[in-house]
Amino acid sequence: MTPSVRLQEMIRVIRSARTQGEERGIIQKECADIRAQFRQSDNGERSHSLAKLLYVHMLGYPAHFGQMECVRLIASPRYSEKRIGYLGAMMLLDEKQDASLLITNSIKNDLSHSSQYVQSLALCTLACMGSAEMCRDLAPEIERLLRASNSYIKKKATLCAVHIIRKVPELAELFTPSARSLLSEKNHGVLHGAVVLITELCEHNPDTLDQFRKAVPELVQIMKGLVTSSYSPEHNVAGISDPFLQVRILRLLRILGHNNDTASDAMNDLLAQVATNTDSSKTAGSAVLYETVLTIMDINSESGLRVLAVNILGRFLLNNDRNIRYISMTSLQKIVQSDHNAVQRHRGTIVDCLKDQDTSVKRRALELSLALVSAVNIRSMMKELLIFLSTCPPELRSQTTSGIFNAAERYSPSKRWHIDTILHVLTTAGGDVRDETVPNLIQLITTASELHCYTVHKLYRALVKDISQQPLVQVACWCIGEYGDLLLKGECEEIEPVQVTEDDVLDALETVLQSHMSSPATRGFALTATMKLSTRITDNVDRIRSIVSIYGSCIDLELQQRAVEYNALFKKYDHMRAAVLERMPVMDKNSPGHTNGDTSGENKEPDPSKPKPVEAGLLSEPASQVCDLLDLLGGTDTPLQPNPGPNSTPTTTSSADLLDLLGGLETHHSSNCIFIFFSLKDIQVWDHKDIFFLSAKMH
Repeated sequence: MTPSVRLQEMIRVIRSARTQGEERGIIQKECADIRAQFRQSDNGERSHSLAKLLYVHMLGYPAHFGQMECVRLIASPRYSEKRIGYLGAMMLLDEKQDASLLITNSIKNDLSHSSQYVQSLALCTLACMGSAEMCRDLAPEIERLLRASNSYIKKKATLCAVHIIRKVPELAELFTPSARSLLSEKNHGVLHGAVVLITELCEHNPDTLDQFRKAVPELVQIMKGLVTSSYSPEHNVAGISDPFLQVRILRLLRILGHNNDTASDAMNDLLAQVATNTDSSKTAGSAVLYETVLTIMDINSESGLRVLAVNILGRFLLNNDRNIRYISMTSLQKIVQSDHNAVQRHRGTIVDCLKDQDTSVKRRALELSLALVSAVNIRSMMKELLIFLSTCPPELRSQTTSGIFNAAERYSPSKRWHIDTILHVLTTAGGDVRDETVPNLIQLITTASELHCYTVHKLYRALVKDISQQPLVQVACWCIGEYGDLLLKGECEEIEPVQVTEDDVLDALETVLQSHMSSPATRGFALTATMKLSTRITDNVDRIRSIVSIYGSCIDLELQQRAVEYNALFKKYDHMRAAVLERMPVMDKNSPGHTNGDTSGENKEPDPSKPKPVEAGLLSEPASQVCDLLDLLGGTDTPLQPNPGPNSTPTTTSSADLLDLLGGLETHHSSNCIFIFFSLKDIQVWDHKDIFFLSAKMH
């Protein structure tokens, strides 16, 4: 049985093992035989034993005991043993192994060997696992081989020089003179290595850019020769002449032409020629065109050339290969800000990519579509995005809703359109919107006073239809509580009126309060809306009082607190209920206490040393009524004394007592109050959980 067959027989036996235990038994037996062969002096079988050990290593079993055998075989004069020895060194050794230092001298000797094949073995091993110490010791030998006449050796020496520069960047100056001369070679392998070497030199040492920019005409001529050359079977790949070399040259031109007008002008014509003549129907042609586009976008190219590059990316969007479509949209995303109009021409194709089955392609198409939204196309683009929202994967909904909200706020043609768009999103994907969406929409609704009737009717219909979308339910409850009187009138010009009774509205709110899908925050909205309706309806106040009293013993502390306070309004302070629950005034988006999701600004506390002006008529109010109000809002421990005269000025003691009211209120409502507007005329408390103003006017 010949040695080669013995290796094949071992492979066959291992593959025929039925269990992992049986395979381990075979491997252990073979490893024992291999160790025995290594212990023998020289029987001519060591190279075959090492070959078997390398196969064992490929299967994932320990093979470290063969490292020293690799060193011995590398030093052997036989080529067959050197070949296995160098292969074993590349597989079993790395720069962290001390044994790797033992082969440095053997590699140095083999680099000067008369056989090009032995030299190539040494070059490949050094380029694969050479440590920094080995690179420093052998760099002069590699530089010498770069000037060799043999193209086979020169090609491998060039790639070895690239490894040395990556390991020891300070040795880059040693290879700079030789790198420029390699561009005159005709061999494509040497040219490829030379371009890679120059690219590595330029990236590690920017000072060499000016030196290699002088070689741009040579690179342009090489590239033109590849583009216009006739069919060459040796280098042809799918009809493209050596696409690997073309891609490497384009990457180098991109580095040399960056922020340099002279170099950019020298390659503009070439890039236009490559972009025009390269066939994109094959993957090789698409790779060359993609690198051409990246080069055009990164250098100081002409505007017409940039439009041509965008058009190439637009053609990529029509490609059946999803990978090509993905990289096309990734590139368009990078240039959409600088070449917005050129990218806009392909808006339809980009929107069609939203229907792709691949999630990564959908994500890129979504990002690009949102970047293309403008004041001109806001309606058409938003229509497409809303259609996509209804069918998009769950992992993209949050990104889609955020993008739609940002675009609508920035480019909305009207407030009604803006409100309709947000309501559509809340109806479709209310569970995936940001937390600040509810207060933002409420602020938008309050500013659109002419749309209050339209909005409350539309939200009421959405609430009756579906209560699973919590943000939508919260906004609907808030609007019903504020504008319930408009809903009950049934007079709305913007929408088909529907006759709604008081019982219908209360039934809807009670359904929200009792639903297991409602969060505690949503129940708070619904309870407050129910309470506010007590001043907007006439026939069902007792029912509202009954609903509120039920939640006075609710297990949720926040809801219980609201119910207890509302019950106090019904019992002790019923004469002030209408004033406390009056309609909320229009909120300014940038007003204190409302940042619309922007936390950069801070609310300023009122300065106690600067009391606001007080109306004389108000100071004559009975002390008991004022104290009742203070007790309702949290109260103070000391009663407020009545003012002795209608025309007198508030004293320091009176101001201090009123400021003490703020301290008591903050203690009582520390979890809810975020800002307080205070004067003796109005007391308004903004509660951030239901955006609800308590406004008490004392007449």
